[in-house]
Amino acid sequence: MAKKYLSRWEPFRDLVSLRTDFDRLFNTFFDNMPTETERLWAPAVDIEENNGNLMVKVELPGMKKEDITVSVRDNMLHLSGERKIEKETKDKSYHRIERCFGKFSRTIELPAAVEADEVKAVYKDGVLNITLPKPEELKPKKIDVEVK
Repeated sequence: MAKKYLSRWEPFRDLVSLRTDFDRLFNTFFDNMPTETERLWAPAVDIEENNGNLMVKVELPGMKKEDITVSVRDNMLHLSGERKIEKETKDKSYHRIERCFGKFSRTIELPAAVEADEVKAVYKDGVLNITLPKPEELKPKKIDVEVK
C-alpha cells in the first residue's frame, strides 16, 4: 500500500508563477522598443489654407536640413527624418533627458489637390514651413455681379 503525504498549502506559489509568466511576456514584447532617449516620436504639424495655398508648419527643433525628407504624392504629404542624440562625453552626467530622439515618419492626407512640382519647403528656427500651391482650377475665382 502506497503512503500518502500531506503537503503544506502555499496560496502565493501560483501567483508567483503567474507573475513570472507575465514578466516573461512583457519582456519579450518590449525587447525591441526604443530606449528611453530614443523613443518613437512624431513632430507637431499645423495645416492652414491661405491665398489658394496649403501651408504646413512642422516643429523640428534641433534638426539639420539634411536629416529631413519631404515628398508629395497622390495628395499625401510624407515627412520623415531623424533627430540624432548628442554624443555623450565623459565629463557630463545627465540628470534628466526629456527630449525625444530617433527616427520619425508621418504621412498626412492633404485636404485638397496640390501642384506637387511647385511645393516649397523652408526650414528656419526649428520650424519647417511647407507651401503647397493648389491647382488653378481649384482656387476660388471671383465672379462679378451684374446689376440691371
